[in-house]
Amino acid sequence: MKQLFDDVSVACSKLTTRRYSTSFSLGIYCLDKRFHDPIYAIYGFVRFADEIVDSFHDFNKRQLFDEFCDETWKAIERRISLNPILNSFQEVVHKYNIEPELIVCFLRSMETDLSESTHSGDSYAEYIVGSAEVVGLMCLRVFTENDRFLYDRLVEPARRLGAAFQKVNFLRDMKADYEHLGRVYFPGVAFNSFADADKKQIEADIEADFRAALQGIMQLPQSSRFGVYVAYVYYRSLFNKIKGTLSAGIRQERVRISNSEKLGLLVSSYFRHSFSML
Repeated sequence: MKQLFDDVSVACSKLTTRRYSTSFSLGIYCLDKRFHDPIYAIYGFVRFADEIVDSFHDFNKRQLFDEFCDETWKAIERRISLNPILNSFQEVVHKYNIEPELIVCFLRSMETDLSESTHSGDSYAEYIVGSAEVVGLMCLRVFTENDRFLYDRLVEPARRLGAAFQKVNFLRDMKADYEHLGRVYFPGVAFNSFADADKKQIEADIEADFRAALQGIMQLPQSSRFGVYVAYVYYRSLFNKIKGTLSAGIRQERVRISNSEKLGLLVSSYFRHSFSML
């Protein structure tokens, strides 16, 4: 029965999420159960595309990426794929009416990582849209369950939350991105001369994204609000830790939130949510 194959496909997406990201796994766990599988499916799709351009250095990345894109569109057209990650993703695309334009935009940004190592202001903004903002919109499609009015109202906050998460990742991973991939995402910034003034300017931009995103989180349905808020709190805490680190420290080490800290954030978030303090 195909349902068994579909169940195995979702299990692969779930395993992918749990192995690659404890923070997102925690956020998904805090969503209403009916959202678990579709968000695992979206994360699995995004993660596999990202892995091709970031990790498979001993292989032909261009060939692998082109094949992945081709198989993505085949999966959506055929409503099935022998790639379990793509099979679970296409189910979500059809069930929640995720626009092809969002997928095109995401894959375009991933493709730039195959050839570009620095960004101008325009290319940086375009990369953020494709690599992060549209992923937030895919998730919003799930959370709003085809309620067009609610979706339209929350589009901008969802974009800003995705952007905030991505920019925090760029700061956190600045050392690894430069040393292992030769990339610096922030426009006009050179890794070896990255200064506190550069860092403060980037942080001000992220602060604005977080403020706008929180307003949207508070308007989400109860079924998704807590899970998204947990992810927000984790990234906000990581961001605060980064803000407390000098630019020289960012160039030397990756700022982390420990598992015990994550547990504490989950507990405090639960109480704020339970007592309607969001």
